[in-house]
Amino acid sequence: MRTQICIIGGGPSGLLLGQLLHLGGIDTVILERRTRTHVLSRIRAGVLEHGLVSLMREAGVAERLDREGFVHDGAIIASPQGQTRIDFDRLTGKSVIVYGQTEVTRDLYAARDRVGAPVIHETEDVTIHGADGDAPFVTYRKDGQDHRIDCDFIAGCDGFHGVSRQTIPASVRREYEKVYPFGWLGVLSETPPVHDELIYAASPRGFALCSMRNANLSRYYVQCPLTDRVEDWSDQAFWTELRRRLPPEVAERLITGPSIEKSIAPLRSFVTEPMRWGRLFLCGDAAHIVPPTGAKGLNTAASDVHYLYRGLCQWYEDHDAKGIDDYSAKAVLRIWKAERFSWWMTNLLHHFPEQSDFDIKMRDADLAYLRDSDAAQHSLAENYVGLPF
Repeated sequence: MRTQICIIGGGPSGLLLGQLLHLGGIDTVILERRTRTHVLSRIRAGVLEHGLVSLMREAGVAERLDREGFVHDGAIIASPQGQTRIDFDRLTGKSVIVYGQTEVTRDLYAARDRVGAPVIHETEDVTIHGADGDAPFVTYRKDGQDHRIDCDFIAGCDGFHGVSRQTIPASVRREYEKVYPFGWLGVLSETPPVHDELIYAASPRGFALCSMRNANLSRYYVQCPLTDRVEDWSDQAFWTELRRRLPPEVAERLITGPSIEKSIAPLRSFVTEPMRWGRLFLCGDAAHIVPPTGAKGLNTAASDVHYLYRGLCQWYEDHDAKGIDDYSAKAVLRIWKAERFSWWMTNLLHHFPEQSDFDIKMRDADLAYLRDSDAAQHSLAENYVGLPF
């Protein structure tokens, strides 16, 4: 098989890149290790920056997003000192949209189906060859048969555990990582959200987040030790702990119900550089991970897609390599800014096991400054709605 771009990974970043390239007249084939059902079963965050929303519209896949997504003009930061509303619209003139990542993926799959572009699922032993030369190709096995795809470029959108990053020699790439000493226990319930905006709560007992998927589907999180297991947490124990971490007036409004999904996610910050090696480009989680505190995971992948899509179009339309030559530098610069924001939010709102009394006082001072300073609120809002591409 021959294509112009072989995309490894059929999650939202690979599908969005494929859709945009298709509209630019560039052929792609997507390889995905899992089934479509598995990909669509992943529960992920759903806060979309204005930049990602613009890309979805450019890709022609925003009809349902625009109809069903919830526009959020602000968010609440709660602590024992009180509640501070960060007014995104007043401070930046922008907003975010709450729309589940599963729904983003579903819309992108539907668009690819409409144009008949291939997504090959359940691929095994995917291997990248010749990425440092002029004739790269990818081999894989499916249904016991060996296959080969020759291509001009390879986009590695296959996540943290995929083959793409590992293809870049260890002598070339440099990795930066911070592993946090806690995780997030998340519960999905068919209950109305406790508030019409997200509530980020810092308490002496640890962090909590009140989020939502729609008017009757809520997503809640509490910080927990990495040693905890999902089985350790009954629904009742979760709701009781969540109430303890929320302001009393919020806890009183909380409507609880049976969980329909429950999981624990560890938190880490991770970046690998460079994001290009020859004709292989890393995109999304293959190159970087952020803690979910700042809602940047899918949004950082979108900025990668933006730079890579435009660089590849420039290559094919104008025979100009500047866009792909600049890809890694541009993408990494924005990624580190998102990493900083997510790291800062995580430190601001979580309880760390090793925190001293001094550390706690500094955190309290940071929260007080955020409450009292329009400049501090503007900085948070600017980063939350998304820095420009």
